Amino acid sequence: MTTRPIAEDDLNAYVDEALDAERRAEVVAYLETHPEMAERIAAHRAERDLLRVAFAPVVEEPLPPQLSLARMIEARRRPAGTPRWAMAAAAILLLGVGAAGGWSLRGMGVAPSGGLQALGREAAASYAVFAPDQARPVEIRAENRAQLVAWTSRRLGRPVAIPDLASSGYRLMGGRVVATEHGPAALFMYDDDKGNRLVMFARPMTNGRDMPVAPHVQDGINGYTWADDGLGYSLVGAVAPGLLHPLADEVRRQIRSEA
Repeated sequence: MTTRPIAEDDLNAYVDEALDAERRAEVVAYLETHPEMAERIAAHRAERDLLRVAFAPVVEEPLPPQLSLARMIEARRRPAGTPRWAMAAAAILLLGVGAAGGWSLRGMGVAPSGGLQALGREAAASYAVFAPDQARPVEIRAENRAQLVAWTSRRLGRPVAIPDLASSGYRLMGGRVVATEHGPAALFMYDDDKGNRLVMFARPMTNGRDMPVAPHVQDGINGYTWADDGLGYSLVGAVAPGLLHPLADEVRRQIRSEA
């Protein structure tokens, strides 16, 4: 039997995790023989995961009462004899309340857009996407360190340093540039002899040039974030905070010594 050609709709459904098992296997096989397309799809999946993380607080909020379907239906019912002008006024009021409720979501569930909290979410999401990848976790490997530094620095618009964690038992695997809601970010990955992986994440900050080290945790991924001279950093991994904190301090020390 001839397999149907892989179309754009199949790739989009793969990103959205909407394929059945058989078609998904066919798409995976196709991507394994088309590395450029696989890279593109990996970027789309990373962006999808970042968006899911960014909007999770809003999705998890309860539905505002004014948007209840039962209440909206009840509001549309007009008792006999109610003047049309009164119905019109009620409809305008309902729309106004609904719009106000929707607009208020902008400030009720979404974390600050450019601070350390956003940086930590992006770092943890990128770790969740790339750290488990056994085939291609990084785009440029450690042996091409100079190329990696040049590429990430060019994309971020400023010099980016890559810390050496060998003395702490972690060797550089390589890195890549990833997309975030605040522009490109550099991702550098490390591992130890047990297969544990860490990610150092860096991007320009949209607010706050210098901020002290702050812990964060998301879905079992611990991290420490900070900002120096307008560049934000986050070291994340499935490592106990007590072990990760000294590594974050060492990363910050090395970056500051190279500044």
